[in-house]
Amino acid sequence: MKEAIDTGKGYYCLMHRDVRQPTYGKCSKCGMALLPEGTRFAMLQHMVKNPMMIIAMAAIMIAAMAVMI
Repeated sequence: MKEAIDTGKGYYCLMHRDVRQPTYGKCSKCGMALLPEGTRFAMLQHMVKNPMMIIAMAAIMIAAMAVMI
């Protein structure tokens, strides 16, 4: 298992970088889907997989803009 992580192959939790494993799965701490090592734009990819995240982010941005007006 350590060998797969050291070579850059493996999966990690975006929120808990200490949670790593050699195969795809879920984080043992928060249940999020693990992302491949070296993933660029990991947060964006996670948000696209979960439409509720996009809706929540849009609602927060709209609320923030409404407060600024």
